[in-house]
Amino acid sequence: MPGTPFAFFREWDSPYIRATTQGRPYLDRINKIERITVYIDGGSRGNPGPAAAAFILTDHAGTKLKAEAFFLGQTTNNVAEYTGIVKALEAAKQIGTKQLTIFSDSELLVRQVNGRYKVKSEQIRPLFRQVCHLLGEFENWKVQHITREQNKEADKLVNQALNLEQDVIVKTEDRGQKTEQGRGTRDEHRASRYDRPIRPAPPRGGIRLGVLISGGGTTLMNILEYINKGRLNAKVAVVISSRSTVAGVEKAKKAGLDVKIIRKKDHPDLVQFSKCIEDELVAANVDLVVQGGWLCLWKIPPRYENRVMNIHPALLPSPVRREVCEKCVRRHGCKESPLSNGASFGGRGCWGHHVHEAVLAAGCKITGCTVHFCTNEYDKGPIIVQRACEVKDADSPETLAARVFLEECIAYPQAIRLFAEGRLHVQDARPDPCHRGGARPHSCLRQEDTGAK
Repeated sequence: MPGTPFAFFREWDSPYIRATTQGRPYLDRINKIERITVYIDGGSRGNPGPAAAAFILTDHAGTKLKAEAFFLGQTTNNVAEYTGIVKALEAAKQIGTKQLTIFSDSELLVRQVNGRYKVKSEQIRPLFRQVCHLLGEFENWKVQHITREQNKEADKLVNQALNLEQDVIVKTEDRGQKTEQGRGTRDEHRASRYDRPIRPAPPRGGIRLGVLISGGGTTLMNILEYINKGRLNAKVAVVISSRSTVAGVEKAKKAGLDVKIIRKKDHPDLVQFSKCIEDELVAANVDLVVQGGWLCLWKIPPRYENRVMNIHPALLPSPVRREVCEKCVRRHGCKESPLSNGASFGGRGCWGHHVHEAVLAAGCKITGCTVHFCTNEYDKGPIIVQRACEVKDADSPETLAARVFLEECIAYPQAIRLFAEGRLHVQDARPDPCHRGGARPHSCLRQEDTGAK
């Protein structure tokens, strides 16, 4: 991923949106188009911040020929805008058009390309020179300014790339669902491999979340921030805390959320504790349960199978040696090592500083976070999203935890968004060539391949 060498998006099946412009006859036909119209856009959330660029190519009749968006990592609005026009010109050149009209809602870019403004930014000059070089390869061209309202489609593509944090290739409207040889597309063959979708398309008002907390509520606040900024189509319907005095309870109340306190010690057994949690979730009509720093095992009822998410501050599964994990015991005076069975960086008692201590003691160079569906075992279940970050030589558990949390702030909303869009499927265990030399996990999770929305 450009600009973020240690951050990556991982699922059991890498998600993307395919174009249906396959086959030589179609390519030969569009190669004959002499004039095309181009819409470009770029944007950065933070400036600098996560950024993306996009373009749409259409013919004289308005038929969409090609549309793509590119996730750029951390950069500025201006770099994103210029990247959009560079990518568009490269695509137009590949089609073989001779004349083009380019529309952009960036007044600065339009005036710079038309020679009305000088390019003073050292960061922009290489891109500006590249644009000038590419424009020189066309017989006739125009770059014109339009309003954002007139550039909605390109703007929508930019936001899709930002939300997914990856490139997007849009299906063109035409061209049927068959390849030139008359066989079904790869999408049709893949569709038969899915057992079932986890949930249908989301309601218009967004999915209803039930958030379980046991501590400071930082994950809850991050999710709320995404919702309030319009970056996540969801609503926090209820917050359940296993402790009454933690900071997360006060934060949730201050945010105007419905807060319930359900303590394990107030119930005679696990069954009653779990039933009380289920009753509150059902009463709040919760679609998805999100565990954010939740430290209690509870029995997940059938109605919430594959509807309870958790985030773990490490890459699961991550085998380590038993003797390495004992350092965590000695440093913190724990009664037992959370990793004493040598299985992974997850399991009972493996949370917070325990995880980061174990990662450092094991000499790992990369760590990260894992969002997964919960089962009735600690840190088990199908993996949805993983993001990674570097482990530095000078790291302490505290500095490493801070770096991992930055990835958590991206990964959890991303996983919730995939669920909300109805794009997650759980597939039962069976041999798979992707898992070389070993057994496949008991289940795996795939993201549905869909067109851009």
